[in-house]
Amino acid sequence: MAEEANNDERDPHDLEVDSNEQPFLDHLIELRARILRSFMVVVALFVPIYFFANDLYSFVAAPLMEALPEGSSMIATQVATPFITPFKLAIYAAIFVGVPFWLHQLWSFISPGLYRHEKRFAVPLLLSSILLFYCGMAFVYYLVFPLVFTFFVSVSPEGVPMMTDIAYYLDFVLKMVIAFGIAFEIPIATMLLAMTGVASADTMAHKRPYVIVGCFIVGMLLTPPDVVSQLLLAIPTWLLFELGILLARVVEKRSESTED
Repeated sequence: MAEEANNDERDPHDLEVDSNEQPFLDHLIELRARILRSFMVVVALFVPIYFFANDLYSFVAAPLMEALPEGSSMIATQVATPFITPFKLAIYAAIFVGVPFWLHQLWSFISPGLYRHEKRFAVPLLLSSILLFYCGMAFVYYLVFPLVFTFFVSVSPEGVPMMTDIAYYLDFVLKMVIAFGIAFEIPIATMLLAMTGVASADTMAHKRPYVIVGCFIVGMLLTPPDVVSQLLLAIPTWLLFELGILLARVVEKRSESTED
């Protein structure tokens, strides 16, 4: 009787979630279908993006070209590099542009199994994660690249012209963009830790010294071997961690007020 009374008090949506359990095979079939849709979207985005691949590469190379001395240029050391490099850039651009659709497919896959109060948190987290990832990309392009490339050009030995291969440059750019995009997701990660009860805001705050050291180690591993680029990744990562702790405290206060 007590269990029936408890079920009557629960939200109808939550009761429907508990009652609509699908077999594991059905989940796999649905997951495969959504992965295929995401892949087709990337292919559909790739076709028009590749048409402007050379212009897109010029945009990506602009921070380096502006830092190089007048009359300098980039080079291609392999025969197929002028074709392969823009092709590779178009693929990654299609993936980055398709991130919202990818996350929408992920949301559509997991949302039927979420309770109503979980969905209220999940939607803002999903939207903010997309925004933060793109903010990380913009941060590295408009702030980090100009500073890093200016530093590289300034320390170049006299008489040694800086002639960067376009393929190596693209690899460097993609590595930095992905690193900063992931780093900007730290506030989301800390909020999820607080929401799921894995770690409290106070616990994460007590781990601050280890996190700071970890930020500088990650900055050392993911960026070129210079102090400027390491600091430009480590310091924002640390500040984003501090922001995540503040957001985690807000989440904990709201959950406490809801329980009361």
